[in-house]
Amino acid sequence: METSTNIAAGEIIIKDNTGNPAPLGLLGFGLTTILLNLHNAGIFELNSMILGMGIFMGGLAQIIAGIQEWKKNNTFGATAFTAYGSFWLSFVALVLIPNTSFGAALKSSETAVAWYLLMWGIFTFCMLIAALKLNRLTQAIFLTLTILFLLLATADFTGNKSIHTVAGYEGILCGALAFYGSVAQVINEVHGKKTFPV
Repeated sequence: METSTNIAAGEIIIKDNTGNPAPLGLLGFGLTTILLNLHNAGIFELNSMILGMGIFMGGLAQIIAGIQEWKKNNTFGATAFTAYGSFWLSFVALVLIPNTSFGAALKSSETAVAWYLLMWGIFTFCMLIAALKLNRLTQAIFLTLTILFLLLATADFTGNKSIHTVAGYEGILCGALAFYGSVAQVINEVHGKKTFPV
């Protein structure tokens, strides 16, 4: 940020010359969401690749983007990226804690995980309401994410594996929208024109 002062007029003008953190946050969310939901769709097993992405891209990269959005006075972006970055870290913790010597007895039941997913779905629906004042792509990301959380919660509440598989494919779409949003913003900025609509 640069600050310039016009002493005669008594004005302070703040010029924001920092980069846009949204592409990093969207990339972290999009890539990790696609990979986890390839697993949810039954394409491969839950593995260290997903957990590693969950910690570093889904978790840390989004939290960094959220802090940068806070510095840019963007409450929506700061809340979204920091919250979903924390979601990914908590998801990894849910998987790893039961595999530790002290956490074996703490494994969450499917019902407990269903409530976890439902609460995230409710939060995401609230963010969707806020996103109605933003662009169509952001609305589509939050709509598909709301549906994803509700499908996953329903699958865990009912034990229905078919719903879980459907959720996986729906989640791939959600992640792909976020990935598109990331690369579109980077390409548009570098080329200085709206090459890809957002």
